[in-house]
Amino acid sequence: MKKFLIFIVVLVVFVGVGGYAIYYYGTNLASQKLMDAVSTELENSGQTEKVKQFIENDSELKKFVEEAASVDDSSLPFTTKEEATRVLVKKIGVTKLLDIKAQAQEGTLSKEEVLADLQGKLSEEELLALKVIAYKELYHK
Repeated sequence: MKKFLIFIVVLVVFVGVGGYAIYYYGTNLASQKLMDAVSTELENSGQTEKVKQFIENDSELKKFVEEAASVDDSSLPFTTKEEATRVLVKKIGVTKLLDIKAQAQEGTLSKEEVLADLQGKLSEEELLALKVIAYKELYHK
């Protein structure tokens, strides 16, 4: 009976550690693939410049992104695109992110809806970190 109980405990610990490892590496892999796909698509299609123009022409979005110009990076929860993508995948999910992308491309999703969705799922610090990354990508590449 004692050996059986030890076997069960070891099995539960092993499955728990394995599950966590799969979750951790799975989200990292998913976020990396998503980031690579989006970056490649933006660069190959020339849409980076279109995004920059869109932000420049919308005073609200321009103000939103430019708030990041004077932020100290050391206080942010993440500072790279990869880390940001990992957080977005964990908190929002790949399916929802792809759905947001598709709706935004179709024009059926407004910037207010996107911002409200992000504000509902991310902390103020995480939103600020996203602004900093967006600012750096658009203006300091």
